Amino acid sequence: MERSTRRSSTRGAGIWAGVQPEAMSGALSQETVTAGRTPTGLTSDEARRRFAEVGPNAVAEEAPSALATLFEKFWGPVPWLLEAAIVVQLTLGAYVEAGVIGGLLLFNALLGFIQQGRAGAALTALKKRLAPAALVLRDGEWVRRPAEQLVPGDVIRLPLGALVPADGRVVSGSVLVDQSMLTGESIPVEAEADSLVYAGSLVRRGQAIAEVTAIGSTTYFGRAAELVRVAHARSTEQAAILGATRGLALVNGSVALLIVLAAAAMGWPFADVVRLALTALLASIPVALPATFTLSAAIGAQTLARTGVLLTRLSAAHEAAAMDLLCADKTGTLTRNALEVVEAVALAGFDRDRVLTLAALASSEADQDVIDATIRRAAAAALSLGHVPRLVRFLPFDPATKMAEAFTVDRDGHELRIVKGAFETIADAAEAPAEARRLVDDLAGRGHRVIAVAAGPASSLRLAGLIALSDPPREDSAALVAALRGMGVRTMMVTGDSPATAAAVAGKVGIEGRVCPPERLAEEARVEGFGVFARVVPEEKYRLVKALQGHGHVVGMCGDGV
Repeated sequence: MERSTRRSSTRGAGIWAGVQPEAMSGALSQETVTAGRTPTGLTSDEARRRFAEVGPNAVAEEAPSALATLFEKFWGPVPWLLEAAIVVQLTLGAYVEAGVIGGLLLFNALLGFIQQGRAGAALTALKKRLAPAALVLRDGEWVRRPAEQLVPGDVIRLPLGALVPADGRVVSGSVLVDQSMLTGESIPVEAEADSLVYAGSLVRRGQAIAEVTAIGSTTYFGRAAELVRVAHARSTEQAAILGATRGLALVNGSVALLIVLAAAAMGWPFADVVRLALTALLASIPVALPATFTLSAAIGAQTLARTGVLLTRLSAAHEAAAMDLLCADKTGTLTRNALEVVEAVALAGFDRDRVLTLAALASSEADQDVIDATIRRAAAAALSLGHVPRLVRFLPFDPATKMAEAFTVDRDGHELRIVKGAFETIADAAEAPAEARRLVDDLAGRGHRVIAVAAGPASSLRLAGLIALSDPPREDSAALVAALRGMGVRTMMVTGDSPATAAAVAGKVGIEGRVCPPERLAEEARVEGFGVFARVVPEEKYRLVKALQGHGHVVGMCGDGV
């Protein structure tokens, strides 16, 4: 492997003290990032022209005026019932009763309008605080601009820790991006030249330059957000009121018909018969029920707000209460979205602590590299025991070689080379026993990400061991799934992660049912037979929920992913 092209700098304290690494943090230098293709970016004039053509880099949101929002409270099946009752009362000359019903209608509308306005204001304030900025190349200079001003063709810089502001294609450099919010995969993925990066991803390691390919609603995230925007939940509140009204109307209508027939047979005046029929029909309209629902929902919304839950619609609480099936994301919802070393397998000639120590020596000190930080935490106890070789030189993960390297010297002056990376890469560079492949397949089959470590003289490396990483379930996930089951709510897992990982987590948290292979997702008629759906993209999540609703379920969706 060529190492002469890497630069040296000084390491900090700890086991890295005195090290002369080639690149300490794993972040690429500006010279490295701009090597190869040199993007020129857009001119300000061209950016303005494209902005006028395609609009802002934001997901379209319907923002009706306050007047339109208030009008919506008077338009719908339930308001129509109350409005019909007012008309009937006015027809009968009962002006006081009509005024009372009108007051209930107004109270119902204003309470919902005020609560929705408060929730909307809170969300708007939160969005303003979280508005991201981007480093973009304009007129040949790097400038910071609001992310919503990006247009297709813009050249952006993706430094360590940045939130990717738009979909793009990497032009140069290499980054490790956390896409768990989008895909559900808890393990970050490597993005090199010509790789795609998606809006909403987080740069965990490295630095790169990318060209924007999609913005706003056309991004991977935006397409999913658009599906949510156009989806409308059926109001269980209105369904309950209309159901009660239908029952009352059936009974009262039958009674009214009998009264009308009897009155007509007795020779009553036609006007009196009509008045009697209208009075009987009016009794079938539960005029106070909508206000009762709204008042109870408002009280519930205030109670939830004190626990940190924001309802954007008063009816949301009622809709959640009617749920009988919950589709839950995996990463960050059922799991902690924090990698842990769940197993360290030592091969012949090594022990567990030795494997962890070697892996830690070949790991970057920068906490932004989630895999290296996880390994160093797991190795902390091992590093405090016995003699740790002195680290002389550290080479962070190189996209070209697919490995990280460290060079150490022990107390007797013996030099040791350590390499760390994916098993396939390390097995090509070191002597690996025959059982290693079986161990890797077993760990991967249980849903773990496997890192291999090899060590020895520079020219004769031996595979030291395997480290299994996993995103463990949250402590309360199993109890929550069991509690929901006790309330008659079945939990399904819907994730973009691999079937093996999804099945492993489902078993630990108590989710029942088979794992649906990705190729079976199109068979919507059979979705109820599964409990876990893996490798699911946002559009498929939407279709899955619609299919479950088509089977008569009231479906909830929760998670911090898309």
